[in-house]
This record gives sequence, structure tokens and C-alpha cells, in this order.
Amino acid sequence: MKILIIEDDLAISELVGKTLTRLGHTCEYAYDGEKAVEIFDRHPWDIVLLDLMLPKVNGYDLLEYIRPTKTPVIIMSAMDQVGDRIRGLKMGADDYLCKPFQIGELVARVEAVRRRSVPYEEETFSYKGVSVDLNSRRVTKNGEEIMLTLKEFGLLSTFILNKNVALSREQLFETVWEEEYMGESRTLDMHIKRLRQKLGYENVIKTVFRIGYRMEVNEDNES
Repeated sequence: MKILIIEDDLAISELVGKTLTRLGHTCEYAYDGEKAVEIFDRHPWDIVLLDLMLPKVNGYDLLEYIRPTKTPVIIMSAMDQVGDRIRGLKMGADDYLCKPFQIGELVARVEAVRRRSVPYEEETFSYKGVSVDLNSRRVTKNGEEIMLTLKEFGLLSTFILNKNVALSREQLFETVWEEEYMGESRTLDMHIKRLRQKLGYENVIKTVFRIGYRMEVNEDNES
């Protein structure tokens, strides 16, 4: 994705930008409201990360400027009162993240907005000898049926529907277990390990440092 980061705190901007760039996104930066308008108008953006307390033009005014383009916006702000969040969301922001935040949470929210903005449906999947029918919940490897537990299949289907997207441990756990993630990753990591072994996907389901996991699929070889 092409992501515009509008943030006047250089340390935060650099951390966010480096993390998203490492995950394959293209980032540009604006450190005040006037420059943000100039950069935003250059070409379409897939998502904007927006601070509210900016020099020259504040974030609320920028949000109003951006809204007619229907570009997804995630607010990143130290303004953490309920009224601030309600105002930002009512003005058209897709999400509101209060500072300080964990970088993994920001990544997960960026990917969630991406999925909402570009709906993606898939019924079957085939890659490196593994075939999956999401409707019948049938999984085969080189023609032989593979028996997965309910949680293993839940993880696999989540990865398939988010190919090449970094998913946080929190996001995976809450999606598959449907429980609040309390920071204990042992259960999730054990299920990922077994899923890799059953499918031979040790080099397909990759660990993303300090974030979670990603299923890396080369679209040219998806068969």
C-alpha cells in the first residue's frame, strides 16, 4: 500500500514508517498540516495515518479535507478522551489509536482497514501441494487428506484470506479463539508450529519479528 504518515513527532514517524516499509508498504511523510495537503494532492493514497495536533493546519481540518476522497484514515493521537475519539470517528476516520501505542497494534489496524477497504473473497486455495476448500473445510496435501483441528483450520483460513499480510498475535488469537488476547502466546505459537508441520509450510508461514505471522504466497506459483 501507499501510505501517507502525517505526524510531527519525528521519532514516532520514523518508527511507524520503518516498520511499514519493512512489511512491503511504501511510505511518505508530512510533518505539518500545510505540507500534508501538498503531498496528499500529488496522487491517490491507500491509507493516511494522521496525528491531530499538528503545526499550521490541525488534524481535524485535514480529516475534513481528506474525507471527500474516501481515502481511509487512521488517527494516531495523544488526545485520548472519549469525546476526541467520537469526534474523529464521526468526522470520517476509519479508526482511532491513542498514543502511546504498540507498533504491532498499529500494523494490525492498518491491515484491518485495508481488508475493509478492499473486500476479498476466496473459496479455494492451492499452493505448494496443499489444496484447501474453505466451504467444505477439506484440506489435502499432494492429494492426501490432511486432518486439521478446528483451531488449526481457523488459523489456516485466516492466513488464506490475508495472504502476504502481517497479522499480529492478538489479531490471530481473537479471530480464531474468539477470546480477548491476554499476552500469552504459547497456545497460539504451538498451533502455528503444528500447522506448519502438517502442511510442510515452515517456509510459507513466516514469523514477523515483534508482530506475529504472515503467510507468504508468490502469486505466480500459486498452484
